[in-house]
Parts: sequence; structure tokens; C-alpha cells
Amino acid sequence: MATLPIGIATRSLRLPLRQALLKAAQLGADGVEIDVRNELRLTEMSQTAVRQLKKLLSDLGLKVAAVAFPTRRGYDDPDELDRRVLATQEAMSLAYRLGASVVVNQAGALPADADTPLAENQVNALSLLAAHSERAGARLALVSDAAPASQRRLLDELPGGGIGVALDPIALLSAGHAPTEALTQLGEHLLYGYAIDAVHEGIGSGARTSEVELGRGDADWPELLGLLEERGYRGWLTALRSAGSDPAGDLANAVAYLRTL
Repeated sequence: MATLPIGIATRSLRLPLRQALLKAAQLGADGVEIDVRNELRLTEMSQTAVRQLKKLLSDLGLKVAAVAFPTRRGYDDPDELDRRVLATQEAMSLAYRLGASVVVNQAGALPADADTPLAENQVNALSLLAAHSERAGARLALVSDAAPASQRRLLDELPGGGIGVALDPIALLSAGHAPTEALTQLGEHLLYGYAIDAVHEGIGSGARTSEVELGRGDADWPELLGLLEERGYRGWLTALRSAGSDPAGDLANAVAYLRTL
């Protein structure tokens, strides 16, 4: 299997960005995902600031795997949607300036029933972003906990190639969907992948999903990597950790685990 580049989401380290970049390099990552809503501000990224950040990354031997742009609401919510679309376009342009080709954000709610129409404002907003990707040089990868069939239905409504998906096993497991099923149905649209794991316990209203170290949960990573290979995926796998008392140690183990596989 071809070796995929391995990234670390710097927000997982719970450190100021510069310190997080230094730590990511020490942990053996090839690159980093940077959150441009909480770690960097779009309005503060002048040409000089971009140049300085790229110089630091180069000195550390890191690339920008992707830019995270986690808005509070998805593209299905009409409240301030135009503003959200414009801000996403700015994030896409910044990603390109930083050397990344992917921006990650949530899709918003999707109907589970195939007979229920998709939100018109959601399709229109994402169509605008798909068109902008050609000018910006970066594409939007959507994270969703919706059924893979529902995600595929949305993508089929959008202009080809400008919008794809980001694999987030925890989002899928928490909604009762198998990550392997998602790759089977959405593999051709995959732009980005999170290396994260969880255990899903219980059924119905009593079900809960708990994040665990990579390789110790319900996501079958050997099978997932095999599916990625079958589909010719050559993008990033980025280790993400939002729980646990030792994020740096857990991320180091995640990087080592992925390299072993």
C-alpha cells in the first residue's frame, strides 16, 4: 500500500498555535490541520502573516494538510447563510495561500428519508462554494453524521468535483453508521480523512459514543485503509483527539499506529 501523509490537528494538542506546531513536528507528523476560526483569524492573515507562518512550517518540515473552518451552523441553516458562505470562501482562499487544497466544515442536517427534499438554500450555498473552488484552488470537504446514502444524495445535486467529503469515523459511529459503509458509498468523493476512533455502546436513546485511542475502538482501521487503497486515495489522514488527559501521547501513538499499518 502507498504511504499516505499523516497529519495532526493542532487544536488537539491544546496549546498555542506556535507551540502546537513545534510539538506536531516532534511527534513525527508530516503536516498539520489548522483551525482558522479559533487558532488563526481570517482577518489577521495578511500576506506578511502568511509568509511568516509558511516559513515556520518549512523550518519544521511540516505542510498544511487542511484548514478547518468549523462554523456554529451548517449550510442548511438560513440564518446569516450569505455571511457564512462568504467566510467559507475566504477560508478556501487562505487554505490555498497556505499550500492546502482542502477546507473542512460540517454539512448541516440532511434528510434521512429519500422522499424528503434537500434544503434548497443548502444546495444553493454549496453550489456557490463548489464554483468558488475553481477560483480559490481549494475544495470544501464536508463532515456529516448523516447516512452515507443521504450524503451521496447531496453530492449528486452539486456541480461535480468542487465539493467532497471528509471521513470522520466518530461522527458516523455516533449516528450508528459504519465508516466502512461510508467509504464504500462515498469513496470517490473523499477529499480528506480523520484518524480517530470510538466505541459505540447501547441502542436507542441510551446509546452513547466514547472517543478512544486510535485502533482501540469500533472503526476497523486495517479494513478502512484497505478500502482507501482500493479507491486510490492519496490524501491526508489527520490524527484528531478531543478527549483524554494526554493528547500529545495519544497523538504520538496514533501516528505510530498508522505508520505500522
